[in-house]
Amino acid sequence: MRHSLVGKMKKELALLQPSDILLFDQATSSIPDIIKLTIGEPDFNTPEHIKEAAKRSIDSNHSHYAPPAGTPELRKAISNFLKKKYDLHYNPDHEILVTAGATEAIYTVLTSILNPGDKVLMPTPIFPLYIPDTILAKAEPVFMDTSSNGFVLSPELLEETLEKHGDAVKAIIFNFPTNPTGVTYRREDVKALAEILKKHDIFIISDEIYSELTYGERHVSMAEYLPDQTIVLNGASKSHAMTGWRIGFICAPAAITTELGKIHQFTITSTTTMAQDAAQEAFENGMNDGAEMRVEYEKRRDFVYQEMRKAGFECVKPEGAFYLFAKIPDGFIQKSLDFCTDLAHKARVAVIPGGSFGPGGEGYIRISYAASMDQLKEAMRRIAGYVAEKEEEKGSVQR
Repeated sequence: MRHSLVGKMKKELALLQPSDILLFDQATSSIPDIIKLTIGEPDFNTPEHIKEAAKRSIDSNHSHYAPPAGTPELRKAISNFLKKKYDLHYNPDHEILVTAGATEAIYTVLTSILNPGDKVLMPTPIFPLYIPDTILAKAEPVFMDTSSNGFVLSPELLEETLEKHGDAVKAIIFNFPTNPTGVTYRREDVKALAEILKKHDIFIISDEIYSELTYGERHVSMAEYLPDQTIVLNGASKSHAMTGWRIGFICAPAAITTELGKIHQFTITSTTTMAQDAAQEAFENGMNDGAEMRVEYEKRRDFVYQEMRKAGFECVKPEGAFYLFAKIPDGFIQKSLDFCTDLAHKARVAVIPGGSFGPGGEGYIRISYAASMDQLKEAMRRIAGYVAEKEEEKGSVQR
C-alpha cells in the first residue's frame, strides 16, 4: 500500500472521527455481565404481518431493481400515512423519495443543498450524524445550545443566531422527538419558530423519525406550517421496529425532490425491493403498530425517570423517543466520558456520554430505555448502588 495515497484523500476526512456512540458501545461490550443501554434501537421484533409481506415478496420474485424514487405502491402508502397521521400532503409521484434509512436521507439532503462556506444551524444537544455530513460538504455547523431552556430551541435564540450569521445560513436542522433528550416540540413551539423561519429563505430539515413515539400530544411537523421550506425525513425504523430493513424517506416540494433525487440515485440507485414491499405493508396495514410499542416505552420511561431521580440525577421527563438525558450529580466525575467509563466498569451498566451530542451535552448521560423491563430494573439497581457507594466514599473522606 502506498501510504502517500492516504494524504491525497478528501481533506475533510481528517476532520472526522468515528462515531463516539458506536465506539463507546463497542468498548464496553467486552465487560462481563454488562447491561447496555446505549444504542437507539427498538428491542421489539418487526411485526409478523410485515415479515409475511416480505416473504410473499421474495416468493413472487420481487428481486429486481425498484424505481430510484421507490416503488409507486410504497410511495402511495407513505403519502396516505402522513396525511392521516400528521395532516401532511405529499404527491406520491413527485414529492417522496424512498431512501436507505433516515441515515441516507440525511446524507442526500445535506450533500444536495450545501455549498462550501454555507452554514447549518443545529440546536444542541443533537444526534451527531448531521455534523460530519455537513463538514464533508465543506459547510459549517452552527450550534445553538438549548440546555438552559429545557432542551427546546427558543424563538429568541433562533432570531439572535440568524441575525448573527446572516445570509450564510443555508439550513436549520430539527430532530424531534429529540435524540438524545427525549424532548419534543409542542404545537405552540413549532408555530413560534415557524413565524421566524418564514421570514428567511433557508431550508428547514425536519428529522421526524421518532414521530410515532410521543407520550401525550400528537406529533406536529414543521411542514404543517412551512411546507414550501421544509424537507421532512422519516422512516420505518422506529415506528415499526424495522431498523435492519433500512427504509427511510424524504418528503419535499417536487422541485426540491427532483434535485435530491440526483444524489440519491447516484448514491444507491434504489433501496431493496423486498424491504420496500415490507414497508408498504407497514404503512398500509400497520398504521398503528407503533401504538403498542409506545405503551411499553411509556411504562419504561416512567420507571427509569423515577429511579434516576431517586438516585440523585436531574433530568427532563422525556415526551417522546426512548431516551432519558440525565445530569451527572455534583460531586461525581463531571466529564461524561470518564463518568460513563467508570460506571461501566464498576456498576456494569453502559450508557452514552452526553458530550457526544454537542454543546450543552457535556455533564450529562444518555440512557436508552429500549430494553426489557427486567434489564432496566437491574440497571437502575446497579446505578443506585454505584451512587450510594460513591456517596459513602465521599462521606469517609469528609470524616
